[in-house]
Amino acid sequence: MKETALRISDFKDSIFGVMSRLAREHNAINLSQGFPDFDGPEFVKEFAFKKIAEGHNQYAPFPGSMNLRNEVSSYYKRFYNLNYNPESEVTITVGATEAIFVVITALINPGDEVIVLEPFYDSYVASIKMCGGVAVPITMHAPNFTVDAEELQKAITPKTKLIILNNPHNPTGKMWEREELETVASLTIKNDLYLMSDEVYEFLTFDGHSHIPTATLNEMKERTITVSSAGKTFGLTGWKIGWICANEKLSNAFRLVHQYVTFSVSTPIQEAVAEGLKNLETYLPVFRKQYQDKRDYFYKELTSLGFKFDIPRGTYFMMVPISQKTEMKDVDYAMKLIKDYKVATVPPSAFYLKSAEGEKYLRFCFAKKDETLQAAVTNLKGL
Repeated sequence: MKETALRISDFKDSIFGVMSRLAREHNAINLSQGFPDFDGPEFVKEFAFKKIAEGHNQYAPFPGSMNLRNEVSSYYKRFYNLNYNPESEVTITVGATEAIFVVITALINPGDEVIVLEPFYDSYVASIKMCGGVAVPITMHAPNFTVDAEELQKAITPKTKLIILNNPHNPTGKMWEREELETVASLTIKNDLYLMSDEVYEFLTFDGHSHIPTATLNEMKERTITVSSAGKTFGLTGWKIGWICANEKLSNAFRLVHQYVTFSVSTPIQEAVAEGLKNLETYLPVFRKQYQDKRDYFYKELTSLGFKFDIPRGTYFMMVPISQKTEMKDVDYAMKLIKDYKVATVPPSAFYLKSAEGEKYLRFCFAKKDETLQAAVTNLKGL
């Protein structure tokens, strides 16, 4: 039989799927893959039941339910004073992962270069490769995961077309400071580039820190493609409802790709998310406290076990340095934790192309039931 496409010849299973499978095989507590092991809010689920019963069960318009596009546009206006026309500048996708693929497919030609800031979400590089593009890694240097502006400028060539930025940042939990964002934005403008801003954790912020959308920076709205998702905001990752906000010209290109990838997204779930977004002002304080309490508990326990690192300000991940515990690299130490201590994590070297810094860390997900975190801490005390 003939070979499959060369563009995927070096693809491997996602590290998230691999670690979850190993967790099952070794009966380990799964703190690897980034999803809650508890359900999302009842009021949003009730909207889904209601929308199904009301008959919202046929194809939605391929750019997305008009109700959901209206509500996405509305919350960007309410929270960030950003104006997106729901008719022409908001597109609903099957989660943020499809949104990322659609954006890259619509923008990148074979040979085009895309700046990825490592550690990165793994679908960025996979999507770039599927389009024949070239991923150019720039390291966010530990321990504060900062980007060197000079290093970034040197990486930009006439072939560079797009920078991908994730804020709040998975896997580090970093929230970008305004000055840092402005540095990247100035280079984006100076070199006439696009910037895709992956902001799926926009509402998972702690200690009073506020998310700064890249599109709010001076002269950046027309260059920024904002991707976000309901899955993280409502703790319903299986619903797979994401969106892209961008200017009309770009949105039209994204929609041309989206219509041939999935065409449209689950209609009743879109309608339920639309209703959920109307309730953000009352929901978010409870949501943030729930996750901040989990963060605080797990951080306290890990530091008491001798892991020393700064508390994350956003997302539901912790990048935990391991050099004070072991001379092993991340993959080997992660396997030791699964086999000997029954706790599954993610070795973050999978999120790097250039630097070896990831070998000195493990990523833990604390979006788990209290009893799950307590059981994991009990197991880790064996260290």
